Amino acid sequence: MAKFKAVFVVGTRPDAIKTAPVVLEFQRFADSVDTVLVSTGQHREMLDQALGAFGLHATDDLGLMRHGQSLAELTSSALVGLDAVFELHRPDVVFAQGDTTTTFVAGLSAFYRQTPFAHIEAGLRTDTVFDPFPEEFNRRAVSLFADLHFAPTQWAADNLARENVQRDSVFVTGNTGIDAVRLIAASEKRAWYANRSERVVLLTTHRRENWGEPQQRIAEAAKRIVTAFDDVLLVVPMHKNPQVREVLSSVLGGLPRTELIEPPDYAEFVKLLERSTLVLTDSGGIQEEAPTFGVPVLVLRETTERPEGVHAGTAKLVGTDEDAIVLEATRLLSSSEDYSRMAKALSPYGDGRAACRIRWATLDRFGVTSPQESMWT
Repeated sequence: MAKFKAVFVVGTRPDAIKTAPVVLEFQRFADSVDTVLVSTGQHREMLDQALGAFGLHATDDLGLMRHGQSLAELTSSALVGLDAVFELHRPDVVFAQGDTTTTFVAGLSAFYRQTPFAHIEAGLRTDTVFDPFPEEFNRRAVSLFADLHFAPTQWAADNLARENVQRDSVFVTGNTGIDAVRLIAASEKRAWYANRSERVVLLTTHRRENWGEPQQRIAEAAKRIVTAFDDVLLVVPMHKNPQVREVLSSVLGGLPRTELIEPPDYAEFVKLLERSTLVLTDSGGIQEEAPTFGVPVLVLRETTERPEGVHAGTAKLVGTDEDAIVLEATRLLSSSEDYSRMAKALSPYGDGRAACRIRWATLDRFGVTSPQESMWT
């Protein structure tokens, strides 16, 4: 009898990180499951780094990254490429994670072939389809044709229920990003800045809606913070996008106790995050990861599709106003009471067993036996 075939599609670094624990979990059952990992190459170098941290490499690589390509060009190329891959592999189920263009196209391609589609990290929402762009559209659209919705939290599952998604297709699993962070933190022994005594403030910023003037305000705020606190080391992994790099370099380049670094590989980034005192970020994934280590997060966005962290007290939404960023960072760096309140807040994003729950729910839905391992307790 032919094995059950699961095809996982990734395109960006966050895709790779959050999908990797699920791929590894399915690979544990190689006697009954054939696991295929496909890369669109939406992010090139960063994606390969992320997969490598987990000892994974893509079975099929579409290599779609082109300098300056539009969303329409990426979408059309990915649709044609993935359709050919699905024709080759004939999967029983297709998986993709989150809200990238790769995820949207993987789901659409599976829908066109009437192949079941499983959405990892389903149900995240903001109030407007244009924020963030195009991610909010992507995740809403995917929910229309997904057959299995793996929601990271009950809040996300409730969003799907309000959109009349069939309840027995929704599973609250926790976030696979927490699985990934815990796997790497346990296996990676290198330490970052072990010879430095300063408190590390980690800044990451790259989102499309923050390009230009918002990016300038963020950089100016970071400059004021590191200037005001002589015991702070500002570490800025710079995204590959030249628009992001130009602003960060012009404002922060050459500043004392400031390090503009290349994006570290994922294992190194996890250890950097673990070493940090405070995180300033517009990244969705980092909002989830930092609380694993008790690191407060200031979210450099006007909206977030991850309000659970804000409600739990692990993160605060500060937007991109320069004075607001400086005010909140100063408060946390100056008040041990305020800092402790955020650092000790309980993370709402899961217990590191999301991949196990996804594997069991998927195989159970398709009649493939695998151990449940008391993972829903």
